Amino acid sequence: MHYELSINRKVLWHGVAAVTASIWGTTFISTKVLLLNGLTPEGIFLLRFALAYLLIIAICRRPLRAATLADEGWLALAGLTGGSLYFITENTAIGLTMTSNVSLIICTAPLLTSLLARGIFGTRWGRWMPLGAIVALGGVAAVVFNGSVTLQLNPLGDFLTLAAALMWAFYSIILMKLSGRYNTLFITRKVFFYGLVSMAVYALFASPGITLEVLSRPVVIGNLLFLGVVASMACFLSWNAAVARLGATVANNYVYLTPPVTMLTSWLVLDEPITGMGLVGAAAVLLGVYLSTMR
Repeated sequence: MHYELSINRKVLWHGVAAVTASIWGTTFISTKVLLLNGLTPEGIFLLRFALAYLLIIAICRRPLRAATLADEGWLALAGLTGGSLYFITENTAIGLTMTSNVSLIICTAPLLTSLLARGIFGTRWGRWMPLGAIVALGGVAAVVFNGSVTLQLNPLGDFLTLAAALMWAFYSIILMKLSGRYNTLFITRKVFFYGLVSMAVYALFASPGITLEVLSRPVVIGNLLFLGVVASMACFLSWNAAVARLGATVANNYVYLTPPVTMLTSWLVLDEPITGMGLVGAAAVLLGVYLSTMR
């Protein structure tokens, strides 16, 4: 399933990738609210992916399995890398190191994806991609620190964050491999299934913090609906479709948009301040993404 896109459709799918990454930038706020209400990272993942899976099987029940056992294995690996392993490593890292460290290091995912795509598929970079990546990553650093130059290193936490970025890069490469043979709905349904199964096994050794009392709170219900319906089901569908049409290297450049959107959302919802350095960083991110997607 190879996509030859017109200019207008390319612009459309660039927009889809940008909007999806921007929505993911707001999920940190919902996750923080749920954590404050007693849910654990494992519990949040299980509930949002379970809701997304129930919704997606309502519209995509068949086929049940991939055409080959090898492809089924790749789908299971996608569920691990883009689902459970990514969230376990990232959320564990947040508990060990500074959030600013996590936000900065996770934005190495586009660079790692580009290197993997070049090494595995021989994907060619645009002439401005290296410069765009450097500009965007510098902008991310400015947004994350938002005027502060404090950086505290925690080797284990920072290593786990880098592992999370690598998991997302591998997930993106697997999408490139599978998108030529299966449609987006089928791939996304399988990712949710294998992500849930693997996380359920992990949750046996951790407390998810899921109780009827917590789940009865309106603020918890509202944020879970947002994370499950919008940020999981809708966004994974739109992201997987964008990767299929733009390629993992181009689509993943929009991951750089996540910290500026998080900064803006935190200002609007949590009344956290935005400094001049943060605004300069946001502008640099936008410039870097533009340069990275130029051919």
